Amino acid sequence: MLRGIDVSSYQSSSYDTDGLSFVFVKATEGRSYVNPKLGAQTKTARDAGCVVGFYHFLWPGNLTAQAAYFVSKAPERAGDILAVDWETTSEGTHASNSEKDRFIRKVKELRPNHRVVLYANRNYWLNVDTTSYAGDGLWIADYVTAGKPRIQAKWRFHQYTDDPLDKNVADFASKAALREWAQSG
Repeated sequence: MLRGIDVSSYQSSSYDTDGLSFVFVKATEGRSYVNPKLGAQTKTARDAGCVVGFYHFLWPGNLTAQAAYFVSKAPERAGDILAVDWETTSEGTHASNSEKDRFIRKVKELRPNHRVVLYANRNYWLNVDTTSYAGDGLWIADYVTAGKPRIQAKWRFHQYTDDPLDKNVADFASKAALREWAQSG
């Protein structure tokens, strides 16, 4: 299992990259928010030789506009991974299954050479999701032993804790294998 983290504006721009193979950086949310630390957090990951991913926190509605906003703000480099963060918003709502699916397909259309994955927690995957569509792979959040999420579905990334920060593992044999997968989007 490869080790990685995901960061947002809540984390430092100069986070510790020791032992990490990948980093997901929050890029956008809805149609108006951009992570103010996006550039600096991306540079930290790239300087450490990590595979870099960017995620968008999905809100219900305006899927085409949200997808366009995300790809306009997320850096575009071969081998970068794109992700949609599908969970409950601060208003207690969430995008529907069809909205989640349309968003992933639109991002894939706008960035055809990039892998696009779905981030969802175990509850969403088991109890909210009805389509099982995760684009190019599932990034599952389940706070249990790293690499042992309590789901039957094939997954690519597993967020297993948020203490003291969001830590993840990836189901790839090596960083080279992850990089090759990411670049063959």
